[in-house]
Amino acid sequence: MSNVVRTDSAPAPVGAYPHARRVGQLLFLSGVGPRTPGSNAIPGNVYDTDGKLTGYDMEAQCRQVFANVRAVLEASGARWEDLVDVTVYLTDMARDFSTYNRLYAEYFAGVDACRTTLGITALPTPIAIELKCIAALPSAVD
Repeated sequence: MSNVVRTDSAPAPVGAYPHARRVGQLLFLSGVGPRTPGSNAIPGNVYDTDGKLTGYDMEAQCRQVFANVRAVLEASGARWEDLVDVTVYLTDMARDFSTYNRLYAEYFAGVDACRTTLGITALPTPIAIELKCIAALPSAVD
């Protein structure tokens, strides 16, 4: 079986890369955003009549990005509890960190993954959060 993972359970990547790749007993997830699988809609985004983004709901985006990470993990034969490292990108650290941090504590209760959170100026689509994760598989998944 290929060590590249692609799934319809998560939104399609926005570039030429897979959802994840296994290397030995490690699983590396590509950056995962909060787009809705199938429609690519971004939960909580508000647009004006010209299509310009005017606001967003950070809680809705956090919940969707966590669901998308879970979908990629499950398609890879991994579990949420297998996560060992999470890198989080926020486009507005001052506005969104407290909401994200509260939801992270809810979703990651009992999961001792290392975490890094970075404030950045933009992501490739109009999203406010993206996660890059590494999981350690309990045994080789072939």
